[in-house]
Amino acid sequence: MQQESLVEYGARRVIITITAIFCALLEIVDTTIVNVALNDMRGNMGATLSEIGWVITAYAIGNVIIVPMTSWLSQQFGRRNYFAVSIVIFTISSFLCGNATAMWELVLFRFIQGLGGGALLVTSQTIITESYPPEKRGMAQAIYGLGVIIGPTLGPPLGGYIVDNYSWPYIFYINIPIGVIATLLTLQFVRSPKYGEKKSASEIDWLGIGLLAIGVGALQYVLERGQEDDWFNDSTILILGIAAVLGFFFFIWRELSYKNPIVELRVLGNGNLRAGTLLSFLMGFGLYGSTFIIPLYTQSTLGWTATQSGMLMIPAALTTAFMMPFIGKMLEKGIPQQYLVALGMFLFFVFCFWGYKIITPDTGSEAFFWMLIVRGVGMGMLFIPITTLSLSTLKGQQIGQGAAFTGMMRQLGGSFGVALITTFVSRRNELHRVDLVSKLDTNDPDVMNRVSGMTANFVAKGMDAKRAAGSAYQALEYSVMKQSVVMSYMDVFLYLGLMFLICVPFVLMVKGSRKAKLDPSAMH
Repeated sequence: MQQESLVEYGARRVIITITAIFCALLEIVDTTIVNVALNDMRGNMGATLSEIGWVITAYAIGNVIIVPMTSWLSQQFGRRNYFAVSIVIFTISSFLCGNATAMWELVLFRFIQGLGGGALLVTSQTIITESYPPEKRGMAQAIYGLGVIIGPTLGPPLGGYIVDNYSWPYIFYINIPIGVIATLLTLQFVRSPKYGEKKSASEIDWLGIGLLAIGVGALQYVLERGQEDDWFNDSTILILGIAAVLGFFFFIWRELSYKNPIVELRVLGNGNLRAGTLLSFLMGFGLYGSTFIIPLYTQSTLGWTATQSGMLMIPAALTTAFMMPFIGKMLEKGIPQQYLVALGMFLFFVFCFWGYKIITPDTGSEAFFWMLIVRGVGMGMLFIPITTLSLSTLKGQQIGQGAAFTGMMRQLGGSFGVALITTFVSRRNELHRVDLVSKLDTNDPDVMNRVSGMTANFVAKGMDAKRAAGSAYQALEYSVMKQSVVMSYMDVFLYLGLMFLICVPFVLMVKGSRKAKLDPSAMH
């Protein structure tokens, strides 16, 4: 049978697995590694804060546009060729990003890097899965999952270390040697499945490609820039919001009516894939949302450095890595995927509720350790079971199309998570500030005692009485601001946790196959 011909053994399988994991890691680390270098880039390029944000936005847009098309592109060009070319595009654009001298040059190269990187994620998952025999595929998903879960966490500490010790272009240059080696190993060892006839240029769904690019690109822009540009009060956001809705509407109509669609939407008729796609979205929301909120809190409120914030996340990532093989074994033994997903979601709720309880304006680093370990265990129990649940009842080529959907929804979930959390924090911050200020009555003896005490402190440091009183009120205002920010972060943890808890009973209703056997003869 075709799928058996792609199973590898011994050293060859080890080499293919390592190559694919490195490619997946390259792609995911690059989504978060630049976050800690934005300040240095901004100074170097003479860019504004909103302009430098495009370095992240452009990469995400390129990524999300290409992911749904990977299955079709693999068939057109052959999987090995497509994978190798994607690595080459990613590697060359990494070099160009490091060498960029102007802001919009860097943004263009980041977009091209995103187009190359999107393929690495889904295709590396396929290559690893197909290299293992059916009974070992739970373990194959575990190995692949290491890269996907650890990548976003590795980015900030690695980026922080490089920026602190070298300079920002090196966060791109480190991709080059890995990319060169991965390209050579791919051409030497990776094999392509046999596909049917290629489509001629006239049969290619160019309109579908255009509508997908408009819909996904516009949506990603709205999510990334919405909060900063005041959402739909900004004419660009409003126009692109409408473009996203119309783009998706006409894209769906086109794909369901065209004989050679670029994305096979009919595969979503499979109930397990539909459930898995929604769960992937939710997992992306939680994974990227929590990876975003914790460094933000530790740096802006507790005053930690980028490297310290990044290092905080490493024990959780190692816990996830440690969990993966055990989860793979559990699936091979036939434990239903939905039980593991439900337990993972409950643990993620525990992590969020723990965060809600411990964060204050001066929480110590030791308070985070066990909370983040619980997050690591929860994430480990989500990734592989969700993937196997999504793909467990698909056959042949459908598996590649299903993998593309789950990959895209995970990325979109992350974008929605970061956008909604940013907006939520901003709005709650204002609410809490107004509430706290309303309670600071100048006739309240406690408030007056506090102001008098601070004034006396400033006078003791050599200020005159008038300046000391002004400084005391300023200090009180700063204290209110800090407290309102912390309360906003507490709300994020609480609502994120409740969202996962509410999903637990619905996950248990999903019918999964008892044996998590993937049969990816054409998963791309």
